[in-house]
Amino acid sequence: MGDLRTGLRIGIDVGGTNTDAVVLDTGGLVLAKAKRPTTADVTAGLRAALDAVLAELEGVSGGEDARDRVSRVMLGTTHATNAVLERRNLGRVAVVRLGAPATTSVPPLSDWPADLRAAVSAGEAVVGGGHYVDGREIARPDLDAVRRLLDAAGADAVAVTAVFSPATADHERAVGELVAAEYGLPVSLSHEIGSLGLLERENATVLNAALHGVAAQVTGALVAALAERGLRARPYLAQNDGTLMTVEQAARLPVSTIGSGPANSLRGAAYLSGVADAIVADVGGTSTDLGVLTGGFPRESAAAVEIGGVLTNFRMPDVLSIALGGGTVVRSTGAGPDSVGYRIASEALVFGGGTPTMTDAAVRAGRVPPGGGDWPRRLAAALAKAAGPEMTDMTDTRDMRDMQGMLRAALLAADEAVADAVDRMALGRADRPLVAVGGGAFLLPEDVPGVSGVVRPGHAEVANAVGAAIALASGRVDTILPAGESRSRAIERVKEEAAARAVAAGADPARVEIVDLLEVPLSYLSEPAVRVHVKAAGPLAR
Repeated sequence: MGDLRTGLRIGIDVGGTNTDAVVLDTGGLVLAKAKRPTTADVTAGLRAALDAVLAELEGVSGGEDARDRVSRVMLGTTHATNAVLERRNLGRVAVVRLGAPATTSVPPLSDWPADLRAAVSAGEAVVGGGHYVDGREIARPDLDAVRRLLDAAGADAVAVTAVFSPATADHERAVGELVAAEYGLPVSLSHEIGSLGLLERENATVLNAALHGVAAQVTGALVAALAERGLRARPYLAQNDGTLMTVEQAARLPVSTIGSGPANSLRGAAYLSGVADAIVADVGGTSTDLGVLTGGFPRESAAAVEIGGVLTNFRMPDVLSIALGGGTVVRSTGAGPDSVGYRIASEALVFGGGTPTMTDAAVRAGRVPPGGGDWPRRLAAALAKAAGPEMTDMTDTRDMRDMQGMLRAALLAADEAVADAVDRMALGRADRPLVAVGGGAFLLPEDVPGVSGVVRPGHAEVANAVGAAIALASGRVDTILPAGESRSRAIERVKEEAAARAVAAGADPARVEIVDLLEVPLSYLSEPAVRVHVKAAGPLAR
């Protein structure tokens, strides 16, 4: 039994098919775990998983009330992602760009899908303001123009983006102060959200502003769920890079949670396997997400990230998703991309249903998960029934008497798809192992081309929740600095700012470290300059 005395942590991750929860002790030992179907409103599935893991924890504690010993609860959630993809519960945003007269040729939100723009935009304006790359003003910020937009917009929130604000953010701050003092609306400032690249940073900022209401619902629901269960633990939310932030920070920067699911899986895979450099395959019920671990953290995408049809440039894990999961439907014409999802426990053949899935294909080939010892027998019974005349009313054009061949072909195609995805993520390196995690990890073969071996750690089915539970808090800064003698002093200031952001996210000030520092010289400028990216991270404050 692990250490139940104090400092227990609960990690929860809301996936497309299942919501997973784990309890870890102070030494990182998994004391309890649970997996429950994700519900349409997401929150009900979260509560069910939390109840299940608490019940198991109390059983492990021998009847003691272990809830008082839970000090932290970490949540990775799809709330923000779903809101953008489904165009639901988004706030109306007044979009302010400080960039006239330099940036008027491409208006804000020009590349947005029409339905998303209609759901989000309460009005857009390009007004005077912003800076050149060397810090000189393009124009003074036109605060009166900002007031005119806000007076007419009837917005729920405001998004402010200034040209080159990651280098010089004074104009964004001035508008933010105006909005707070005169209108009392939530305001998102682009230099706190995205990096260089005006349109992509502006898009991310507008999405962040549109998600303020969703963030309030999520954080409120999490706090309420903990209070209802007598948990006095401090809540945190997972970020895109596999680190954490406080609920207060999440309410202000909700767009930072959009990529938390894959990041949690990658961090959990590194923790459970003890492998810091690897390819990770997280096999769920609907899809398989592949990512790369570098030094125990997710490799970040170098390209702009598309969310709901909108290009953004905030940091996200470099993830490749393929339509392969335990619930992927198998037909005579191939497998997927559709999946039975959380209905797998009633629809798959091994569970007595009438829909062939990739789980059935894997079991037929002898790939059985822990605890699935009787699955081959159940599958054999289902296949025998499928060959009978009573199954002729099943949908699609499947030859029910050749189900075995259909499942065999689907698994071969799936293995080829995995090998191709690994090749795309490996970038020519074949010396790293593949860490298989997720509830559908048993689908993967023992030998995968392009990797040194396949690692299957314990508790792999809840790696995403483990990743949330063990995460650090972090802060980052991406800016432009002058080259020359003052550069070293300027970099020290940027390090201090990144550390301060990590502390604001919940890190212990005494234990924050700089974990990433990147300098890129910029060409074709009148004065030499470098782009500097700094990331600071540290364990949560006690």
